[in-house]
Amino acid sequence: MTVRVLKEEASRGDQYKILLEDWIPKDASIVIGMQGTYIYCSASIAHVHHKLEDEIHPKSVAWQVLKKREKTEILSDGTIFGTPYYAMGYPIRIEQQEAALVIVFPPSYVPKRQEQYRFLTGKQDDCWIPVPIEQVTHIESLQKRTWFYANNEQFKTNVTLKELQLKLPDYFIRIHRSYIINIYFLQRISKDLTSNFVVELKNGALLPVSQSYINQLRKVLEF
Repeated sequence: MTVRVLKEEASRGDQYKILLEDWIPKDASIVIGMQGTYIYCSASIAHVHHKLEDEIHPKSVAWQVLKKREKTEILSDGTIFGTPYYAMGYPIRIEQQEAALVIVFPPSYVPKRQEQYRFLTGKQDDCWIPVPIEQVTHIESLQKRTWFYANNEQFKTNVTLKELQLKLPDYFIRIHRSYIINIYFLQRISKDLTSNFVVELKNGALLPVSQSYINQLRKVLEF
């Protein structure tokens, strides 16, 4: 795109930003994608990965909006940019061309939870067993499968961590792209030999805390 066109799109993006500031967090980012690249970017400190004229990632919400032409929401586990985030995208038109307006919320933002699980149904061998949610100590994503643990037993479920995160009670917290824990089973938090945080559960399980999630864990547990 020419410098003139980019300036025009920047002006239009700033207008969207002013309109949206009343209902989005101050540290959210606003980006506009069109023709495979980002043509406007007002990024917060938490989202420095979004840059003007970057190519749109095939797994991003902007890509999905341009493909489906409908409002799209994504709760990312950090696979795309290394930092978890929640984003909402809307289809718009700019000079008769399809575009995507995306709001990227700060990492601390958690979208409104859906109706909460009261139990999880897990599979062991050829049996399906309903387990009360309060008995689940932690949930793990391993080799493209999801497992949960309760009463020192392992169960397989078809529900992904991303889906579970929206429907688990608020005493479950994600600590890693591969782990969600029930904080009522948390024994202690410490650091390993490389100064990375590790949580120990009451059943003896030791699980790593990734840098992407440590601030949220600190906020919830106030340490």
